[in-house]
Amino acid sequence: MNGIDAIFPGKTIGVLGGGQLGRMLAQAATRMGYRMHIFELQADSPASAVAHETINAPYEDLAALTTFARACDVVTYESENVPAVRIKAIEKVTRLRPHWSVLETTQNRFREKRWLRDHGFPHARFGEVAADGDLRTGFDQVGLPCVVKTADFGYDGKGQMKIFSAEEIPAAVRRFTGQPVVVEQFVDFSGEVSAVVTRSPSGEMRVFPVAENLHASHILDFSIVPARVPLAVAVRVEQLARAVAEKIGLVGVMCVEFFVPKTGDVLVNELAPRPHNSGHYTLDACMVSQFEQQVRAICGLPLGSAELLSPVVMANIFGDVWKRRDGKVVAEPAWNALLAEPAVRLHLYGKSEPLIGRKMGHFSATALDVNTALELAQRCRAKLWSAPSFSMEQAGMNTVGV
Repeated sequence: MNGIDAIFPGKTIGVLGGGQLGRMLAQAATRMGYRMHIFELQADSPASAVAHETINAPYEDLAALTTFARACDVVTYESENVPAVRIKAIEKVTRLRPHWSVLETTQNRFREKRWLRDHGFPHARFGEVAADGDLRTGFDQVGLPCVVKTADFGYDGKGQMKIFSAEEIPAAVRRFTGQPVVVEQFVDFSGEVSAVVTRSPSGEMRVFPVAENLHASHILDFSIVPARVPLAVAVRVEQLARAVAEKIGLVGVMCVEFFVPKTGDVLVNELAPRPHNSGHYTLDACMVSQFEQQVRAICGLPLGSAELLSPVVMANIFGDVWKRRDGKVVAEPAWNALLAEPAVRLHLYGKSEPLIGRKMGHFSATALDVNTALELAQRCRAKLWSAPSFSMEQAGMNTVGV
């Protein structure tokens, strides 16, 4: 089904995937008066806890997928790991936004890099190596230093390896033999930034303020807004984000990630056709969050203002901050110390087990300027580690999380 007729509150939105992005989307949508249905393989997912209905089934189950779609007025997705080839069937039953072709392009690095190249967007030089190909041909194409990335299912730095010298090539060959990979030019950059852009069925667009992203072990640690980059860089990033959304035919929300090289033009790194970790600051520091904006876009409603109300820093909370003894979790983080700060807001995702390196939630810190907000966020992160906290028994909990 096509068309741009508005889908008003009271109707049903379906989400493919039950993670934290689906959870925060459901919270925004239900506040606006929509019903939320979740399609997710795993039971007791973060999103299902706040949705009206959940279907637990694999994406290969076309009967279950069709039943789910028929009950929804529009369907969206919260992850690039949803198989595009399976969800084509949804468009025969109801609206799917963004279109499955957007997902197909962005969920595979071969297709994504080719799309950027073919449409003239600035990007790092790259070479492709098929699963049965010789990885050394990719090094010959791109040169050293470079980064090897798996073509599929790469996120948070997973499936990546930096190669700085010829001595490291044999280890890369052993690691990636039999896998399709992209060999990408290593960019000497001064920073990484991102822009969350929203586009409606009518072509209306909004871009949230550019975020400066700091990583730890390849995983997003802090997002700083507004980004501490020259105005010309921020303007260029917004222009490119708008152009990407227009060219790819986006209906919904997309995060466009960029490298800011020490010299030359900014480079598009990756595309994510969904709300993004680096856009979580919008929940507490913007007129409208990225999640409400997603609801408005996929439902054909007027987009809200993307105005930033306050400088803000978003900090991820990982499973590492749960206190452990002999490998077992024995105490919750010091939430009371964090929440004692009046300019801090906490968001937990309802995940069942705080694994090391797993994103369990985030918090945002606001201030009159970004440097003060960053200092506050760093101080609060330290408090989660060091301040007294409740043991699991004191908290009245038999299991980790709820």
